[in-house]
This record gives sequence, structure tokens and C-alpha cells, in this order.
Amino acid sequence: MSQEFYNTISQPVVAEFKDRGSRFLAYAYPLASVEEFKEKLKELKEEHHKAVHHCFAYRLGTDGNFFRVSDDGEPSGSAGKPILGQIDSKELTDVLVIVVRYFGGTLLGVPGLINAYKTATSLALQTTPIIQKQVEVTYKLHFDYTKMNDVMMILKQYNCTILKQESNLFCDIEAGIPKSRLEEVLYRFKDLHTVEIRKAS
Repeated sequence: MSQEFYNTISQPVVAEFKDRGSRFLAYAYPLASVEEFKEKLKELKEEHHKAVHHCFAYRLGTDGNFFRVSDDGEPSGSAGKPILGQIDSKELTDVLVIVVRYFGGTLLGVPGLINAYKTATSLALQTTPIIQKQVEVTYKLHFDYTKMNDVMMILKQYNCTILKQESNLFCDIEAGIPKSRLEEVLYRFKDLHTVEIRKAS
């Protein structure tokens, strides 16, 4: 997939689904990294320490290969996969959904669980705005601070995202450059001669 845009969610949201006494609380978050996922899961486990299951799925990146699912003690395939299925059916990425389950005393069976996790996730993803973002490639820039204005002008003009910035006598900027404008941006920086630009590893 060499698409120039991808869909994600703009803000965290929570939705609830109930079935035969069990409560399923679906928390959906925009996600930037695996570290962020670990923090969110830890927070929810602390907040809902009496819940029996904290099942989740997330997908990161635009190549479609980076995802993880967990049934957290539910029967295999009854929780994580249905959650991921909902993320994928909306063609989203950089998204995490954690569904917290409070057991209500009645066993729902695998079909019932699949339906519950799927429905809770679907409700959460329906209530949060879906936004389109540009696919970006990260580059590192190194230049003399006298070039700061020229560099900033180019980054602004092409809607680049500044990820990190350090300014001393020399300046270092890590920026996400929209894939669709990459050639133009690199060409513009080559014109500045004294600006070193390389792809971030």
C-alpha cells in the first residue's frame, strides 16, 4: 500500500455494551507507539482492577504489518480478533482499543463474546471523529542557525510535522515530510546547500 493518506481517530473515547449482566467498556485511543500502548493498558488495569479481562487490539503504521491482539484469558479468538476486525473494517491505523469486561455471572459462550467485543469496539469507533492524515517520512536536518528561517519556511509550506528540534550554534530538526511532497521538499533543501538532510533510521 503506497497510499498518501491514512485514517485514524482524533481523540480518545469510551463506549459501553451490556449483555446478560456482563459490562464491556471499550476504550479507543489514537496511538503513536508501543510504549504509549503499555502506559494506557497499565492505567486501565489500575482504574478497573476489579474487572476480569482487559482485552485489546492495536494497529500501528501504514504498511499494515504492525498489530497485536490479546484475549487476556477469554477463549482464544473471542476478543482480540473481533476488536482488531472492527479497527480494520473502518480502515484505521495508529489506533488502540482496550475492552474492559466486568463478568455478570452468566457465561456468554464464544459467539456471544465475539459479538460483545465486536459491538463494544464498533460503538466506540462510531462515536469518535475519524481523521485523515498524511503519510510522512521522517528526515533529520542539520544546519547553521542563520538558515533557520529558510528551513522553517519550507517545512511550513509543505505541511511537514516537526518531531524534534534542538537549536544551538547548529540546529537539528527531525521532521515528518509528507510522502506525496517528498521529492519537492528534498529538492528545495538541496538548493540551500548548507543544509544537511538524511533519512532517519
